[in-house]
Amino acid sequence: MELSISDTPVYLYTGGRPFDRQQPVVVLIHGAGHDHSVWNFQARQLAHHGFAVLAPDLPGHGRSQGSPLPTIEALADWVEALLDGAGVVHAALAGHSMGSLVALQAAAQAPERIRKLILIGSVAPMPVAPPLLEAAANARAVAHGMINQWSYTPASQLGASPIPGVSLTGLNQRLMERQREGVLANDLAACNAYQGGLDAASRIAVPCAMLCGERDQMTPRKAVKPLQEALAKVPGGARMIVIKGAGHAMMAEAPDAVGDAMRGFLTST
Repeated sequence: MELSISDTPVYLYTGGRPFDRQQPVVVLIHGAGHDHSVWNFQARQLAHHGFAVLAPDLPGHGRSQGSPLPTIEALADWVEALLDGAGVVHAALAGHSMGSLVALQAAAQAPERIRKLILIGSVAPMPVAPPLLEAAANARAVAHGMINQWSYTPASQLGASPIPGVSLTGLNQRLMERQREGVLANDLAACNAYQGGLDAASRIAVPCAMLCGERDQMTPRKAVKPLQEALAKVPGGARMIVIKGAGHAMMAEAPDAVGDAMRGFLTST
């Protein structure tokens, strides 16, 4: 599916089914240096179980045109424009890593439009290690290696995969390589600079779930506590769901567990 947002063509994956805005809408926001394809499993599961799915390639990523946006706030504004362009009044937002910050900021900016919020692999603030920032700017291959090392559990790095014959780290390597020059550096800098996460969280008053990989090295469970505590206005408190055995790349390492957790939360009252 394609739309034009601010006169710029944007690609959106709908999970293999036609987009029907009469169904409950969920927007899936990818992380730094990625595109919609990180959501393939979850998008299809949701789309085949009664949800209208929009998994966009953010500006300048994947098949979307334009330049990558430099701040989390600008990306949150873009998500609101995406809802307008798709004719969506209300939606749930789900974001992974950088995408979780975008979802959080968008939900704080447009509380009347967002029904539920899912934060996956999320902490706030989300500082990025200086060596990774440097490598992303000047040595992409080195940065890709760092991300693969920190995003996946040792088993995945040795070849374990829920899909026989597929190398998860190899797949992620190709995904990062096909992004345009400067995209990863832009995204990591946006994460590193964003300081509004805890303030945004304090303004969230809709149900929220936080998915954390049991073995996540990039956004470890112990680092999630400040963000979870800041979500004090969330009805019943932010729901923490630990994805067993998974690292930061939990949508790939545990696709069924992540999809089931998302669908269970979205269908709960």
